[in-house]
Amino acid sequence: MAKQMISLVVLSVLLAAPLAAGEVSGTIKWEGKVPKMKALRMDADPVCANHHQEEPARSEVLVLGEGQTMANVLVRVKSGLPDKKWDPPKEAAVMDQKGCTYVPHVLAVMVNQDIKILNSDGILHNVNVQAKVNRGFNLGMPKGTTEAVRKFSRAEDKIVLKCNVHPWMKAYLVVLDHPFFSVTGKDGAFKIADLAPGTYEIEAWHEKLGTQTAKVTIGSDGDSQTADFTFSRNK
Repeated sequence: MAKQMISLVVLSVLLAAPLAAGEVSGTIKWEGKVPKMKALRMDADPVCANHHQEEPARSEVLVLGEGQTMANVLVRVKSGLPDKKWDPPKEAAVMDQKGCTYVPHVLAVMVNQDIKILNSDGILHNVNVQAKVNRGFNLGMPKGTTEAVRKFSRAEDKIVLKCNVHPWMKAYLVVLDHPFFSVTGKDGAFKIADLAPGTYEIEAWHEKLGTQTAKVTIGSDGDSQTADFTFSRNK
């Protein structure tokens, strides 16, 4: 009798326990001949040019690491999530103006998450945010203005950031209504964690090469799945 009671208690605990969360990870790679990215001409502003005396700054349209892994690719869950709201992180995302370039080149944030915009160069910049779903803004940051904070109230893809003072400066901002996303560094790696069991559509987006998708299923045991993507000029 005692053994039966213990078994029932164990069973009830197992049934009441939440299903273990899983994760999707992978690597983004470039396939084919690597085009040489053009140097950014910063001669119009000697302060900017001085930041890149040893090595000229180049377009970040394609940034590759060892083994032709790709940076600046946004990977997110496109579909399969429950219909619910997620709170934004308390920690602010950061977009810096450093060396007369935007750092990072691709930034993903959540709806209503603070975005700390920095001016590490100590010269005049302006952040021209060309949003369409959200309200865009053109933020002047003269010398001595080192920080500003903004946020967006709606999800929106591919918001372009430009600087009218330095026309070579360009970056992308994506605003998401959930936390299941990642932006790759030069190692091309991404990981999306804390996914409940289910089937998900995973999307990889590049600013010039468009999107690719894959379907993955997270099992009830909280397993890990892999979704690798390969981009090229022909895909």
